[in-house]
Amino acid sequence: MNNPDPQVETLVDLNAIAHNVRILAEHAGDAAVMVVVKADGYNHGAVEVGRAAIAAGARELGVTTLEEAVALRAAGITAPILCWLNTSDADFASGIAADIEIAVPSVAHLEAVAAAARRVGRTATVSLKVDTGLNRNGVSATEYPQVLALLRQLVDEQVVRFRAIFSHLAHADSPHHPTIDIQRDRFLECIAAAKEQGLQPELVHLANSAAALTRPDLAFDMVRPGIAVYGLSPIPEISDFGLRPAMTFRARVALVKRVAAGEGVSYGHEWIAEHDTTVALIPAGYADGVPRTLGGRFDVWLGGERRPNIGRVCMDQLVVNLGENASGVREGDTAILFGGEGFPHAQEWADTLGTIHYEIVCAPRGRVIRTYIGGE
Repeated sequence: MNNPDPQVETLVDLNAIAHNVRILAEHAGDAAVMVVVKADGYNHGAVEVGRAAIAAGARELGVTTLEEAVALRAAGITAPILCWLNTSDADFASGIAADIEIAVPSVAHLEAVAAAARRVGRTATVSLKVDTGLNRNGVSATEYPQVLALLRQLVDEQVVRFRAIFSHLAHADSPHHPTIDIQRDRFLECIAAAKEQGLQPELVHLANSAAALTRPDLAFDMVRPGIAVYGLSPIPEISDFGLRPAMTFRARVALVKRVAAGEGVSYGHEWIAEHDTTVALIPAGYADGVPRTLGGRFDVWLGGERRPNIGRVCMDQLVVNLGENASGVREGDTAILFGGEGFPHAQEWADTLGTIHYEIVCAPRGRVIRTYIGGE
């Protein structure tokens, strides 16, 4: 007996990941591509996405934490891996032992990495994350001379290997915003200051998804795309850039039933049937990553057409109206909540909720089963 498809799942297309990486590589020109797989690959699966991306031509992977990086190594990924956001008391020794490149944003972080390297008895690979105007993570302008002086000392002592300088843009989704050029100039000043100390980076990188696709002048030695890898445009109002969404969020119909005119549906009866109708129960709710605030404001693809959600989204379920044209919808049929071309899109949810599609694809959780297609 064949096992049924999961009741609620995200289907991740690894061929779409590969397609998107190749598009980004074309835009990068001679620059390498680092694929960002933080937050479990933007909820697509860091290991699987990482493998597919490297097979498609990506040279490196980027994550936020040491734990994320070490997990990739444990899965057998040998490509260079950078992690860039850790507290200064993190377990840097584990990262050094796993040959993880560690970004340092302060003197305290660099001192902690050096102490761990001495304990482990191995040279640590470090990069400088410099703050050029995002004013978030990164070495501040006031502390940068101290960081360079300490780094020079540690390189001389062979405690650390200095690999890269990188930064992050604040306005890349507005390709002609003047702040981008200001950050570029500050970035070049940081590189020059390091070279004045005899610290020659092996590579420098600045461009995220938006800059990788729209600002070839910022490619430097490597681009560092995230959301575009997953097929979502970093600037949807401009173009989809030929990207293919990799995630389909779907669920199987649990029940089909008639509702009489005048009857209410779901908590609070915020929707009342104007006439006799047929509804389908979808076993996915806010515990699974369907925002409660989306209730009554989105469609799902079911039975060959869009069907409107009616009533409140509950913890475990939502209801859609099939109307008089039920199109033979039956229990067990698949409803697409969002997906690729022809289906409702994550961007629609984002627009309705006043957020970004990053948050939407990161939402499916809990009972949602992740499965993969492609990537053979």
